[in-house]
Amino acid sequence: MNAIPLVYPTQPRDTVQARLPDGRVLEAPRGTTLEMFIEAAGYPPEEHVVAALMNNRLRELCFPLMEDADLKPVTTATNDGSRIYRRSLSFLMIAAAAEVLPGQVITIHHSMPFGGYYCERGDAQRLTDAELIALRTRMRQLVDADLPINNIRVPLEEALAFFQESGDLEKADLFARRRKDYLTLYELNGVRDYFHGFMVPRTRYLKLFDLRHYNDGFILQFPRRTWPNVLQPFEDEPRLAQVFQTYKDWLTIMGVGNVTSLNQAIVGGRSSEVIMVAEALHERQLASIARAIASRQPSVRLVAVSGPTSAGKTTFAKRLALQVMAQGIYPVIISLDDYFVDREATPLDPTGAYDFEALEALDLALFQSDMCRLMAGEEVLLPRYNFKTGRREVGSPLSIGKNHVILIEGIHGLNPRLTEGLPESATFRVFISAFTQMNLDKHNRVPTTDTRLLRRIVRDAAHRGYSAAATIGRWNSVRRGEKNHIFPYQNTADVFFNSALVYELSALKPLAEPLLLQVEPGTPERLEANRLMAFLQWFEPLPDVDLVYIANDSILREFIGGSVLENFHPSHWYATGAMSERIALK
Repeated sequence: MNAIPLVYPTQPRDTVQARLPDGRVLEAPRGTTLEMFIEAAGYPPEEHVVAALMNNRLRELCFPLMEDADLKPVTTATNDGSRIYRRSLSFLMIAAAAEVLPGQVITIHHSMPFGGYYCERGDAQRLTDAELIALRTRMRQLVDADLPINNIRVPLEEALAFFQESGDLEKADLFARRRKDYLTLYELNGVRDYFHGFMVPRTRYLKLFDLRHYNDGFILQFPRRTWPNVLQPFEDEPRLAQVFQTYKDWLTIMGVGNVTSLNQAIVGGRSSEVIMVAEALHERQLASIARAIASRQPSVRLVAVSGPTSAGKTTFAKRLALQVMAQGIYPVIISLDDYFVDREATPLDPTGAYDFEALEALDLALFQSDMCRLMAGEEVLLPRYNFKTGRREVGSPLSIGKNHVILIEGIHGLNPRLTEGLPESATFRVFISAFTQMNLDKHNRVPTTDTRLLRRIVRDAAHRGYSAAATIGRWNSVRRGEKNHIFPYQNTADVFFNSALVYELSALKPLAEPLLLQVEPGTPERLEANRLMAFLQWFEPLPDVDLVYIANDSILREFIGGSVLENFHPSHWYATGAMSERIALK
């Protein structure tokens, strides 16, 4: 008996199949858009599908399927989906403003923690109530009209001419350095613009938003990734707004208000000037914080520094210690890590793994007792945590005098529970992060999280032996920890320190790109690597000859190497101030 053959002739198919994550297979004529497959799959509206992964490559929903593929929906609860929604909503606002505010250019400046972009009109005039209402109303009308958002590939020369004729010289200058001979523009209701990244296919996807006055501009509010179905309550952030305004003023001082002007400075041989002024502005911030601490003596006895990963906390703490010493105050650096509980007492996360980021992973009672005793002039036997054994050991004795301050740095530094029992006036809190304000152009932002991620990729590869894929793979977990343990307490800080440096992405680019290229194709990490590489393409690399102008105590040296502070630990003096009585700090 002959076996039935497994291979047999058939007719070519003029259809394609999409295999969904739940095992279903959908079939349609070749060229059917991903949007139609997603609609046929029946995903609930509340999931807000705005794009798709086609064979692990991010695609817009308007993309035509020409061959069989695995298809996975991308929702606004994901990083990529959230970015697509915010970007598309920004275009919706710009298209509406073209009608409601003719002749005005809306600039998108920076993000707000509760979910929004701070925007201003080009003539620096505040929108009237009537103008804001008209802009919101027109945006909603465009959403209800369900208009297409088309992507159009045009020759580069045509795109350059378009932006020059429309007066958008920022984009014209930026794209003049583009290597590819085309540019993809987006069109909505007759308005064309460039956006760095994908869009939703139609305006009906953009139902959730609001506008509200804020300072001299207004906020375009959108849902956060962690709460994709609602807008979060408005939270005023006056100090954060001031940080961004100060950075904007710095950019004006340096003459580098956007990436185009930064590139022009690099090509024109002004890199050294930009670097040195940026570093001088950092030093001015540090000196100001040290003076603020000195002005509150003798009350302040503990300085707590906290901020998200790759903010530059370690270098900042050491530089602040030096500035405090210049004020005649002697810093005693104590590591919160030494107050970890023994490993078996460490709390567990929902997966059953040790949660070293939980506040309960620290022996709060011991820390608070030691701080109280030190401030009372008593001698304390400091603990020392052995990470190999997972146990706390006996460390060095310490006592301090009236001219000392205790400096601690860690993710829980701003949590009020850390310093319960201590006089409120005895603690000075500093929040540090990289608040990037320089954008690609008026409509395309440089996210602060991207700056920190690139810093971490470079540092992890050089100093920790981690690949870019490993760093990217842990990034969401790292950000969850920041969301839970750092950002909720940032407003308890006495001061904010902005560790962003205007030139740093040009310095990081030649170090980061080879690492990103090593990420395995077809993986989720490669998706993020491709996004970062596409973003870095707009930055001119900093010439090697200009790296020498980056100060050897720069925040950036913590990531690119060469920091003179790497093995520096300030000494502290006893209350007598005798130079001979020093204890080397670990």
